[in-house]
Amino acid sequence: MLHVLLVRYTVPADQVTPHVPGHVAYLERHHADGTFLLSGQTVPDDLGGVILATGPRERVERVAAEDPFAVAGVAAYEIVSVDPGRLHEELRGLLTRSGR
Repeated sequence: MLHVLLVRYTVPADQVTPHVPGHVAYLERHHADGTFLLSGQTVPDDLGGVILATGPRERVERVAAEDPFAVAGVAAYEIVSVDPGRLHEELRGLLTRSGR
């Protein structure tokens, strides 16, 4: 299962900045373990970010709740789950490895 995680700032950017190093470490950890496939800032960047995640929704919800942004209350997550019906073949290989 795929999940689009919309990360929306709930406070002005200057209140988010102190939490960026922890958030970056969080992103790196979950990219390394294969949960996050893509992450990036919105354009314009003051809206927040987007993460594409894979795995059971319950696990993705737990992971999202651990984000230092969420823990500090400077951002809120909206998770949209997607059951892919059509995929580019290269993406199919990425999503089906390791039993995802």
